[in-house]
Amino acid sequence: MVDAEEAVQALAEGLRHAYLGGIIFFCSAEYDLGRLAAALTNAFPAVPVSGCTTAGEITPEGYDRGSIVAIGFDRRVFAIESALVDDLDRFALSDAQPLVDDLIARCRRQALAPVNAHSFALTLLDGLSSREEQVLATLDAALGRIPSFGGSAGDDNHLAHTHVYAHGRFHSRAAVVVMINTRLPFEVFSTHHLTPLSHKLVVTEADRERRRVVELNGLPAAGVYADLVGVAPDALDPGVFARHPLAVQLGGQHYVRSIQRVNDDGSLSFYCAVENGIVLTAMQPAPLLDDLNRMLEGVTARVGGPSLMIGCDCFLRRMELEAVRHLDQASALLRRSRVVGFNTYGEQHHGMHVNQTFTGVALGTLPTLGE
Repeated sequence: MVDAEEAVQALAEGLRHAYLGGIIFFCSAEYDLGRLAAALTNAFPAVPVSGCTTAGEITPEGYDRGSIVAIGFDRRVFAIESALVDDLDRFALSDAQPLVDDLIARCRRQALAPVNAHSFALTLLDGLSSREEQVLATLDAALGRIPSFGGSAGDDNHLAHTHVYAHGRFHSRAAVVVMINTRLPFEVFSTHHLTPLSHKLVVTEADRERRRVVELNGLPAAGVYADLVGVAPDALDPGVFARHPLAVQLGGQHYVRSIQRVNDDGSLSFYCAVENGIVLTAMQPAPLLDDLNRMLEGVTARVGGPSLMIGCDCFLRRMELEAVRHLDQASALLRRSRVVGFNTYGEQHHGMHVNQTFTGVALGTLPTLGE
């Protein structure tokens, strides 16, 4: 890893131009975040910058670690405005609606394209806040028909400190909402490679606030899950969780609820909301590369190009790719489709908080622009 100042200098050399109107970045949490924030402010004093820490980066060359990647938006093609939510615990619709209305008004003043039909929102949240469901549902209600996607910030799989970036510094227990208005065709997408099995587990005791399941089917949760997947309880680790996810069925769709860790008391902590009485379905992975390739080809055919995809890819998917030694093949697919993004602690799609998905936006081909 290069130091913060050198990394930002390299970004500046690649991004600076006369029409730079905004920047979104994704960075390893291993950087000195204070120095990185200062370097970004010095390098881009007049340009709005938003971002977050990651559990891995997706660069123009594919998957990476210990790096920083950024996207610069040309203001002739994009109007980009952002807002910070600095109190996730008290964020309500009475806060969300004026925040969204202000973002829309600021984009509309730039007069690039009709805002409601030609805009999408990117949400970046503290990945250890346990507030994603409430905040996303509230924002989705305020956004109305404007599509949204995003990811929960990571910290290189340490599960200790995650941050979002806005207003010149990094913040914890916070979120950044970025509204992007553009004349380009685009599509917000989400995909996963998991299919349901017949096995069902009922959550019979849960600590909703801490996203912790104490009992499944009336028995200690870790033991029941270990029996289901055929390993000893002391062998449960992120690799097992990635290969044997659980999901809740809503409206005919399965939404993955990934396990974060086993606790000393035999309970299981999850990345998404859990509560008493929900039924969890055991899921099995289909070939990840086939699903990823199919999705990328389909969205490319629909939007044309693409000029860019911003991708939020669950870090458990990356762990699976590493385990089966398919990371290089996946990187080649992402590189071909011009994906830039990060590995997340959870993905966000139209107000839903989900796990083990690849979620993002594909942007069509840029028009020819003069210098």
